Amino acid sequence: MRVAPTGRIIGVKGRRVMGIVLAVGVVVLAVGWLGFQVTPRPFADYPEESHEPRTVALPDGLPAPVERCFRTMYGDEVPVVDSVIITGRGRIRPVGLWMPARYRFIHDAGRGYRHYIEATWFGLPIMKVNERYVDGEALMELPWATDSGPKLVQAANIGMWAELSSAAPAVLVTDPRVRWEPVDGDTAVLVVPLGQGATDTFIVRFDPQTGLIDSLEAMRYRDSKSEAKVLWIAAGEGETTIGPAGTLAIGSATWLDQGRPWAYFEAEELRFNVGVSEYLRARGL
Repeated sequence: MRVAPTGRIIGVKGRRVMGIVLAVGVVVLAVGWLGFQVTPRPFADYPEESHEPRTVALPDGLPAPVERCFRTMYGDEVPVVDSVIITGRGRIRPVGLWMPARYRFIHDAGRGYRHYIEATWFGLPIMKVNERYVDGEALMELPWATDSGPKLVQAANIGMWAELSSAAPAVLVTDPRVRWEPVDGDTAVLVVPLGQGATDTFIVRFDPQTGLIDSLEAMRYRDSKSEAKVLWIAAGEGETTIGPAGTLAIGSATWLDQGRPWAYFEAEELRFNVGVSEYLRARGL
């Protein structure tokens, strides 16, 4: 009887084991990928219905594209929005991997906000983000770190005004601290407050066909450790609209140095002029 050399037996067994390991790895990767294709269920509707706002006349002296935009959205009378709650779903890429997410953003309009985001796998939360900008202080809570400080305050302030431009754009012409400056027929500068006596600036581009806001650009710190600001772009996507102003429901956020969006958010429910003071300081839902 002939006996195969030991090395040959080990080689055959080794290839079999390696084949099994590779097959298991492929299955694990496939299951992992499938889990990130499942859209999570939305959060429950916010329990308080919107309250009817009072209205004020659209201000005089706005740059031409700004006046055209707000007359298209509201006509001659603009609602006064004190708070807005945005609930929806989307996709985020905080660590290079796209993950489905659901979110609720709570705004004390123009004064502070809180973000609560759940990234999910097979619809189950695997990463929770609690972010707040309240009483002039910013705090970011991620599963692996927390962040705060003046640079994060600036980043939060930019994010807050960008979100209001899509969910409650009326704030941009009713808040007396906000001002607009002309550039050209489809562009204007938006100057917003930042703390005591300071301001921050957006370049706002308007769609020449619809007249509505197309994108906002601002120099923004990424976090408290950033050495310099990076150009950040918030843009409307698609054609789905939401809310009384008929703004685009889907928005993207892009850091210019990354070259592509890191997040897409689709608003599915808006609540206006509801109580938010306790909710701003809570954690989770």
